[in-house]
Amino acid sequence: MLESSQPAGQREPSGGNTKSSMRSEYDFSQGERGRFYREDAELQLPVFLEDSVRDYLQARAKEKGIGLNDLVNALLKQDIALIEAAK
Repeated sequence: MLESSQPAGQREPSGGNTKSSMRSEYDFSQGERGRFYREDAELQLPVFLEDSVRDYLQARAKEKGIGLNDLVNALLKQDIALIEAAK
């Protein structure tokens, strides 16, 4: 981990610039609410696996010649089918 002799709030911005790139104020009076909103947009949630789980699944996916996403989805679909069958 990098350490600095300056307190967190007083560190230089990334890139080593000594001058802050943030303005003290921004004018949003001409802003348009919802300009980038897309009703049909789908949110792809990130899923973070523990290192050991990821490593195991990556090895199995490589053995099968498929991508990690495909393997994880197939495993989860099998679990869902088992859960639904047990109801």
